[in-house]
Amino acid sequence: MSEKYMQKALELAKEAYEEGEVPVGAVIVKGDEIISTGRNRREKSKNALSHAEIEAINNACEKLGGWRLWECDIYVTLEPCPMCSGAIINARIPNVYFGAYDKNFGCCGSTLNILEMSNSFRPNYQGGIMEEECSTLITEFFKNLRLKQ
Repeated sequence: MSEKYMQKALELAKEAYEEGEVPVGAVIVKGDEIISTGRNRREKSKNALSHAEIEAINNACEKLGGWRLWECDIYVTLEPCPMCSGAIINARIPNVYFGAYDKNFGCCGSTLNILEMSNSFRPNYQGGIMEEECSTLITEFFKNLRLKQ
């Protein structure tokens, strides 16, 4: 089941890639229904907060009419950064699933683990879901970006 949702997140990441954004996609699921999606839009929005997870969390809160997403799971193609990990904790999302590990900014164990630092709420997390597909997309994006420069 998790690959189904990660596949949708990967489609969103590819859309971001096509628009010149770092290719990250996120999907929020309640039960077995996708209720929200997001993708990176930092370049287009000129806003450092426009990460895929933040967009997906914002959309889910609007759809559900509240900030507590305690019945939802999030699937994201890249290990969440410090900001997104904090947003996941604050939204009370109990399960985090991600594809590629981020050795530079990942905060679900790669550089540090913000999800385990919280005293009040600690989400479960699992990385490496469709890792090869997610990693390849990110690697290809940055390789092409360096070639353009």
